[in-house]
Amino acid sequence: MTALDRTLAALAEPTRRAVIDLLRERPRRAGELAEAVAVSAPLMSRHLRTLRTCGLVEEQHADPRDSRIRWYSLRRQPFEELRTWLDDVESFWSDQLGSFREHVEKRKGRRR
Repeated sequence: MTALDRTLAALAEPTRRAVIDLLRERPRRAGELAEAVAVSAPLMSRHLRTLRTCGLVEEQHADPRDSRIRWYSLRRQPFEELRTWLDDVESFWSDQLGSFREHVEKRKGRRR
């Protein structure tokens, strides 16, 4: 499984997408995320583990002496890789549609 596969698999789940949307605004604590999306703390922990494992979010400790307080924030790289892939797909379809348009215009020209 590639990094892109892991990113897409993680983003396939609506709760994880909601977490990503919240983290786009600012870093947040797990409890704050759980409350905002109305899920239990253990379930949020599993979602955050998935997002960390695939590299979409990172965990930071507010106080190095207290590992209980964790803040989560987005990582840029996986989203840049996703954007590159989406741009490639979009380019493919733009090329295909451009070729189809040329074909239709040539056929119209023959019918006149």
